[in-house]
Amino acid sequence: MRKLCRTGIALFATLLLAASAWAGPVDHHQDDTFSAGEPGDAKKPARIVQVTMGEADGKMTFTPNKIEVKKGEQIKFMLRNNGELDHEFILATTAENLKHAESMKKNPDMEHDDPNGKRLAPKKTDEIVWEFTKPGEFEYSCLIPGHREAGMIGTVTVK
Repeated sequence: MRKLCRTGIALFATLLLAASAWAGPVDHHQDDTFSAGEPGDAKKPARIVQVTMGEADGKMTFTPNKIEVKKGEQIKFMLRNNGELDHEFILATTAENLKHAESMKKNPDMEHDDPNGKRLAPKKTDEIVWEFTKPGEFEYSCLIPGHREAGMIGTVTVK
């Protein structure tokens, strides 16, 4: 009986190790890589960019809606929702944001806990510290259904 028990434990341990090796690393966000760079370090200097969100004249906007940064530059986005509705700031490529927007249509109250995105209630503020490690064109947009379509898109050019 003891030999059978030890054999069973050894078999279980072997299967457990094999399963964990086969499964590989857990992918929380594409191995914590982002198209527009990487989460910044709040302890390091950063250029501050104020971004205001809101609605006016039937449009939804970000101010500013265009930002230029240098490759390797760290930006502290100071986000402020001056509007009457919830808004988001999601930093990614256009393709990624369009794909995410489709998911949001199915689940409009989706909570975001990503370093590259924040959802703000009316009259609230928050911040994102971001290091732009890759050159290219990126965007920030509000992916709450209807908001992007109403004009809530900004661009980041990294040179």
